[in-house]
Amino acid sequence: MPYFDAASTAPLHPVAREALLAALDEGWADPARLYREGRRARMLLDAAREAAAGAVGCRTDELTFTPSGTHAVHSGMFGVLAARRRAGRRLVHSAVEHSSVLHAAEVHAAAGGTVTEVPVDRTGRVAAAEVAAALGGDAALVCLQSANHEVGTAQPVEEVAARCQEAGVPLLVDAAQSVPWGPVPGAWSVLTASAHKWGGPPGVGLLVVRKGTRFAPQGPLDERESGRSPGFGNLPGVVAAAAALRALRAAAESGPDEAARLRGLVDLIRARVPELVPDVEVVGDPVRRLPHLVTFSCLYVDGEALLHELDRAGFSVSSGSSCTSSTLTPSHVLRAMGVLSEGNVRVSLPLGTEEADVERFLRVLPEAVRSVRERFGVPAEGAAAGPVAEAAAPEAAAPGLVVDALGRRCPVPVIELAKVIGEVPVGGTVTVLSDDEAARQDIPAWCAMREQEYVGEEPAERGAAYVVRRRV
Repeated sequence: MPYFDAASTAPLHPVAREALLAALDEGWADPARLYREGRRARMLLDAAREAAAGAVGCRTDELTFTPSGTHAVHSGMFGVLAARRRAGRRLVHSAVEHSSVLHAAEVHAAAGGTVTEVPVDRTGRVAAAEVAAALGGDAALVCLQSANHEVGTAQPVEEVAARCQEAGVPLLVDAAQSVPWGPVPGAWSVLTASAHKWGGPPGVGLLVVRKGTRFAPQGPLDERESGRSPGFGNLPGVVAAAAALRALRAAAESGPDEAARLRGLVDLIRARVPELVPDVEVVGDPVRRLPHLVTFSCLYVDGEALLHELDRAGFSVSSGSSCTSSTLTPSHVLRAMGVLSEGNVRVSLPLGTEEADVERFLRVLPEAVRSVRERFGVPAEGAAAGPVAEAAAPEAAAPGLVVDALGRRCPVPVIELAKVIGEVPVGGTVTVLSDDEAARQDIPAWCAMREQEYVGEEPAERGAAYVVRRRV
């Protein structure tokens, strides 16, 4: 069964498995002890730190092993914010950061700090100039992911780092998705990563704090990991994680370019999906992106149902659709980009993915989408139904329709809009009443895809009224 969700967790690397089993036998003792078993454990820990530091591009005394990538993010953010409290209490981050950053930002704001969120363009990329504009005198820290975990868009880290350095504000880079593909360039101050993203075991994160960066570890301290990650560490996991990262770097330097091969497979998906499936939006930057990840959204499709269809066909993928979430709210990443969220599919290919599996996925996907759309009564071609009205002058008054979609969830409000848009003349309006949060995002996205005009949102007794004017 092809596993296409490496951005969530990559399969355990064979080298990591071997190293883990060996370390369970050799590295179980306390590396802080001076007896033989402790010295042996310490040697393993030191070797792992050296390998990880070499792969990341930092000094060994700058790197700390943590219990997870999320723990590394939180430790890094609060350590810098505490150390720079006199300089300011404002945190700056992009609108598409991982939830670990957003949750920490909420805590920071609740404690009296302030937060500035920098918007992104429709590809999910932040502009370095906009980050620079947010670097006022009270800015204490900037957080920016190296590449987005949902759509794969790479951020201008090197340029942002230069702007931050000029302003004297440290930059924390969440490199969880990009570390498997190489070191992060630029004069960043803090970097975090998570081993299970590159084929290491879960339960291991990296926190790198470069020399010269003001940092004050929070919480009770002890003598381990320079006081930045207290407690007895998962040494076998650390050894396995470092071994996997070292193996990835060695393979990239000496063998065929796996990143280029996976990029070619992703290019194939990006090109073929819109040809095979009607009404699809492929999202994310087509060039400046991770090599193994592609995301697309399908109009008139329930995301959860589509994932189940693909699972039955033998493919494991993930989604940012609101209709796959218990909160019934769209992914904050897709929302920030202003793209369609319904029927969202993220494909992230693990190392070694065969082209035959990608080809089979492309054969299976059209029928899976068709099946889900059929359940919702969507026409086979996916486009809106209804008679074609004669064109009217844009300024001419035209009657409108009201669609009551209250209590109905994604993708139903958009489907109901599509069914009736042809019943009003050009220049006429359709008002959709909906209390589904996804409608706020998906109705404007539908208008952009179908060349209709999104007039805006109006208050209603329940939910909101979304007004669309027919243009074609």
